[in-house]
Amino acid sequence: MTIHTPATPPCTPETTVEIRVRGCVQGVGFRPTVWQLANRLALVGEVLNDGEGVLIRAAGPSERLESLIEQLKRDPPPLAQITDIEVRSGLAPLHRVGFTIVDSLEGATRTDIAVDAAICAACTEEILSQHQRRSGYALTNCTHCGPRLSIIRDMPYDRAATTMADFALCECCRAEYLDPGDRRFHAEPIACPACGPQVRLVALDGGPWLAGEDALETRAESSLEAPIDQAAALIRQGQILAIKGLGGYQLACDATSTEALERLRRLKHRPTRPLALMAKDLEMVRRYCRLDELEQQALCSAAAPIVLLERRRDEATGRPLAEALAPGLDRLGVMLPSTPLHVLLCQRLSFPIVMTSGNVSGEPQLIDDGRLADRLSTIASHVLTHDRAIARRIDDSLVQLAAGKVRMLRRARGYAPASLPLPPGFEDISPGLALGPQQKATFCLVDGQRAILSPHQGDLDDAATLDDYERNLDDFLALYDHHPAWLACDTHPDYRTSDMARHMARHMARHMARRMADDAGLPLDAIGHHHAHIAACLADNGYPRDAAPVLGIALDGLGLGEDGGLWGGEFLLADYRHCQRLGSLKSVAMPGAGTASREPWRNLLAQLIAGPGLAALKRRHPNLGVLKRLQQKPIDTLSGMIEAGLNSPLASSCGRLFDAVAAALELCFDRQHHEGEAAMALEALAARALTQTPPPTSRTSGALAPYPFSLHRTQGGHRILDPAPMWTALFDDLAAGKDPTLIAARFHLGLAKGLGEVVGEVVGEMLDDVVGDMQDDALDEVSNDNARRLSSTRNVEAVALSGGCFHNRTLLELTLKCLAPLPVRVLTHRQVPANDGGIALGQALIAVARRHPLASDQASDSPTSATSTISATSATSTISTTTTAPSIATVTTATTAPNNAQETAHVSGNSRTDHFPR
Repeated sequence: MTIHTPATPPCTPETTVEIRVRGCVQGVGFRPTVWQLANRLALVGEVLNDGEGVLIRAAGPSERLESLIEQLKRDPPPLAQITDIEVRSGLAPLHRVGFTIVDSLEGATRTDIAVDAAICAACTEEILSQHQRRSGYALTNCTHCGPRLSIIRDMPYDRAATTMADFALCECCRAEYLDPGDRRFHAEPIACPACGPQVRLVALDGGPWLAGEDALETRAESSLEAPIDQAAALIRQGQILAIKGLGGYQLACDATSTEALERLRRLKHRPTRPLALMAKDLEMVRRYCRLDELEQQALCSAAAPIVLLERRRDEATGRPLAEALAPGLDRLGVMLPSTPLHVLLCQRLSFPIVMTSGNVSGEPQLIDDGRLADRLSTIASHVLTHDRAIARRIDDSLVQLAAGKVRMLRRARGYAPASLPLPPGFEDISPGLALGPQQKATFCLVDGQRAILSPHQGDLDDAATLDDYERNLDDFLALYDHHPAWLACDTHPDYRTSDMARHMARHMARHMARRMADDAGLPLDAIGHHHAHIAACLADNGYPRDAAPVLGIALDGLGLGEDGGLWGGEFLLADYRHCQRLGSLKSVAMPGAGTASREPWRNLLAQLIAGPGLAALKRRHPNLGVLKRLQQKPIDTLSGMIEAGLNSPLASSCGRLFDAVAAALELCFDRQHHEGEAAMALEALAARALTQTPPPTSRTSGALAPYPFSLHRTQGGHRILDPAPMWTALFDDLAAGKDPTLIAARFHLGLAKGLGEVVGEVVGEMLDDVVGDMQDDALDEVSNDNARRLSSTRNVEAVALSGGCFHNRTLLELTLKCLAPLPVRVLTHRQVPANDGGIALGQALIAVARRHPLASDQASDSPTSATSTISATSATSTISTTTTAPSIATVTTATTAPNNAQETAHVSGNSRTDHFPR
């Protein structure tokens, strides 16, 4: 938080000040809080909302004004996030009596838009009480909870600018709204059964609400709770229901019913992807999952995300969950009720329920009431809905605990679009727009104060999702009154977002008629996919713009490299402007190109051909089942394709390596039904072994010794981390009948050790007074004396870990353990996903750094500095990449970045590993 106070004139006993508060301060009860504090302090003045946030004009003794500011800083409303307080004094006296809340002022939106918040404890108690006015009312809310972003149509945030505008307040609600002592004082979505939206249960198949004995199982004396009673009865019958949530419709059924889950999967076209469940309370969560304190805090937070939790396997859980929830996995996505409607429904059920997005798999979540019958009638029998409209779709957020920190996997409801502070050095920049990636798409609005990263949009291969992305982009540009002066996109010319960016660069004038009178278009930067990954990690850690370059490790499925090839396992020397490739995983063919992303056996074949050789392995292990299974595939045809380079592009993809190892263990051998399925199954096996047996040191020769990877260089000096030696050892283990969990664990250990060895070599070679090759020594056994010498002279100050493969909790924790002895800080993702969900943020900051160079940047730039540009009239990208490392600057340590020593590895559980096929 930044506090600006005037140097002159000094405060007098009766001073008039203007206090500007920025951040997430609208729709969170900030004005009522100011009113209450000002009246307690006997100040006079006013408080209002405007486009920049909250504006306070106050007069009184200087010590009381200082107390007002201090109390706002120390104890803001629960949902508020203050980023900046600016104070101006020496103003003309205020000729008024008392302190008032005045009407909002129009203006360009420079304030944050409040996120949707889960129902608070006070509202929960109210709706469950038998003697409250809102007892059983499913749309109860207050200034501390309820809808915000999902109902806003315009800014500033007032009821008239929301989807609640058509619901006139009754006398009781109006009295609460106007009462400064009430927690609903100026709560814009306020409602009650008398004046607010109503809940109803509708049959989507044209039949009656209920059939059979359960038709009479309703405990409500009035019609208010009857739809919820009947919905609960339907779920107990084994039916699938659609339910209107905060940011879209959801599909629900009994999580203990195998029949209901299998039917849901079949109708939703989601055969294996894990399904989230909702539990009534923490007691129910603990019945089925192990719960860490940090995980509990995340579950109970106002954001109320889905949290990945370790599943209990003991028999004391009572009614068992269906295995079809998360086939082959040991962790479940769990959430608590986030709305009054969810609370009231779950109170009527003694078991958890599946709660997944209301759509056919691959399509955007439904928000349009008018399309219920068209979109969901083939899946759900009934819909539990209400007549408060949803202004925009917002998916559920997803987080996990990894290496001692709660980390974002999908940033959406409850977190987005809360602004992200820009790292030091990004002040006074022109506004811009980054369009993001193709998969797990987001976009990012950036100006001189903040970055606005959109909620998760989905995968843009689906036409309906692309249409929704475009609508949401137009919506955000209008909502924030944002007028970009430049655009950024991925270098991949075939990405939908890249194509959209070129179109917008030519025609953005139509979106900004007030600012532009011609159709000259906007400058457009194409940003390398993996450079954007690393920049997003830097931004997530507040890494200063003028700090030394970092060694970035970007592990994902695929992305277009800056040399035009397919990358996915990269070692990059990078800052916000430059990116130099120092090394990579060995590039291996992808026979069938995009088909290889869906069929893991193809990657296994390619890895064996590139490594020990398929023929040699067959001679060594003639009776091995997986090799016989591979023989049943058209391997001669694919081998010929690989040799001829026909539809078999080379890729340094970590994701495809995971697929290949999974296929060797016959996990998803023939096909993946969803992205990352094979890698998730592989990590689940590894985690079982690693939680039972502590991982050994590198000199241990036990069953969990890491598989060997080789590290060598090309003639041009490019480092290659090669898994070829691993395959011989892995197939020896298979032939010896070793437990698949041990094989999976040895692979994870070997990859993490290999990553650490590359880092050790790079760090060692960048030091003037440290000579020697560290690749043959275990990183956790580097001598203390050598570590001290590295620490005193190092040039690489930090290592940044990014890319969807680092959502694999086991890989992340093992990698941190291998890097721990080195004298470098390790930067990891927390607020922003490591997968492609963070790409847009990285694109934005790279574009800013290139368009607004610092003096030190201009001094160090050479004609070969890395740049990427796309002509607004061209469908292809022109890429020029530097062949020399950027100059090393003196690091200015970011106060928000963690020290490596704090990244403690807790090896447990199993998380998804993200890969995107291209």
